[in-house]
Amino acid sequence: MSPKLLQERKERLAKLDRVLKKLYPTASIELAYSNPWELLVAVQLSAQSTDKGVNKITEKLFKKYKTLADYVHAGKTQKGVREFERDIFASGFYRAKTKNILAAAKMVAGEFRGEIPKTIEEMLRLPGVARKTATVVLKEAHGVVAGITVDTHVIRFVQRFDLSDFKDAVRIEKDLMQLVPKKEWGHITHRIIHYGRYLAPARAYDTTQDPLVKIYPPAAKRFRV
Repeated sequence: MSPKLLQERKERLAKLDRVLKKLYPTASIELAYSNPWELLVAVQLSAQSTDKGVNKITEKLFKKYKTLADYVHAGKTQKGVREFERDIFASGFYRAKTKNILAAAKMVAGEFRGEIPKTIEEMLRLPGVARKTATVVLKEAHGVVAGITVDTHVIRFVQRFDLSDFKDAVRIEKDLMQLVPKKEWGHITHRIIHYGRYLAPARAYDTTQDPLVKIYPPAAKRFRV
């Protein structure tokens, strides 16, 4: 990204975010959880699923598996694994998620003495945890901002408003970290997610009612990107 383009995008995103702050001043995570471990489970389940759908699953799941030890125990037998698969079936990719969640439970209980790690390096060692999951859990559980969480809403937003030349989450995050003031790294994702979830879906909608499109008119023609 050239210095000129960097400055253009930085100014554009600043204008967009000013509006987002007015639209969603209290935007926050919408997954339900009561402790850091449950947060990690919920975020893992949210891959290729909706927060609303995950909350329906975890409402029952967290009552059945009350402690980290319950997850560790479930992973010790094929019967326990199969039962857990049934419990999270509705989230999709349930076999892979079961494998990762139960393996992560074993690692957290053993290597991390039952505590969710507080560094990005340690988080990334957990099964099934990539930067998206790691940044969410670190910020929400520990108040540690290690980057900018990039999910499908953020990727679409970045491409619609021409804020990066890339399509993959890792490179988009690097670009955003240049465009967004560090003090906003832990907050901007929630505003973008609310925008994509409640105002600007990945399908045709009335863009004349979208204040962000007024800032960057080319976005009116881009939905699925």
